[in-house]
Amino acid sequence: MPYISVKETAARWGLSERSVRNYCAQGRIEGAVLVGKTWQIPADAPKPRRSNARPKRALVEVLSAERAAGIRGGIYHRLQVDMAYNSNHIEGSTLTHEQTRHIFETATIGLADNEVVRVDDVVEAANHFRAFDYVLDRASHRLTPHMIKDLHRLIKQGTSDAAHDWFRVGDWKAYPNEVGGRMTTPPEEVGERMQELLEHYESRRHQSFDDLLDFHVRFERIHPFQDGNGRVGRLLLFKECLRWGEVPFVIGEDLKLFYYRGIARWDQERGWLRDTCLTAQDVMREVIRQFAIEV
Repeated sequence: MPYISVKETAARWGLSERSVRNYCAQGRIEGAVLVGKTWQIPADAPKPRRSNARPKRALVEVLSAERAAGIRGGIYHRLQVDMAYNSNHIEGSTLTHEQTRHIFETATIGLADNEVVRVDDVVEAANHFRAFDYVLDRASHRLTPHMIKDLHRLIKQGTSDAAHDWFRVGDWKAYPNEVGGRMTTPPEEVGERMQELLEHYESRRHQSFDDLLDFHVRFERIHPFQDGNGRVGRLLLFKECLRWGEVPFVIGEDLKLFYYRGIARWDQERGWLRDTCLTAQDVMREVIRQFAIEV
């Protein structure tokens, strides 16, 4: 079967090349194949019909397709930047949203005169982009200790912490630590506690929204790594929302204190964390709606 390029197809159909690439990424051109980073389109492929009703598309499929096609300005682009900025900012990163976007788009960082940023902030932003792709590739997979350790390695590799042997990048912590004034699981018990948590979680045939939040809380209380637990935990929660058909969400600065309170008080009042995450879901629903994606 003869194939033609996006440029030739755009000229034939009277569309922009961007529109043709979007049609390919959305699966609306039958037989179109991605070769490297270039779409090849059957010469006899019919032009997709425009519809007054926007097409419904599953989020995880759109994210994967836009990533493969390298589409700029889509929801994959949006979530990569929003997730990296907000999750790192919660943990103390000084990068702005615009600087995070610039790193994602150009692999460089622009600074104003005399502005100083921490090298670790830049490295962790770039690392988060790769970790997001990792969970997207494994959205439907069961959780395993190996997967969770891989996420930690992706988040922390190349940082100043990683230069210390005791930090154990990609492995359970070596030293006791606390979070929010609460002591977490001792290092010698982490492996066993994590295995118990995963076995309990994966024993269910279906996970409710509260089940996902409960896993997140218990993961954060174990605090299995020396640092990076929050970022790993939020990526796992994002992944599990995709896996179980829940709307994934991003915890922004405006919800940070409510989020921490919800985790701390989960055993006494689940509604605090649930309502915080439902609020974040509402924000995400509006973003998803704008991109005409089914959830």
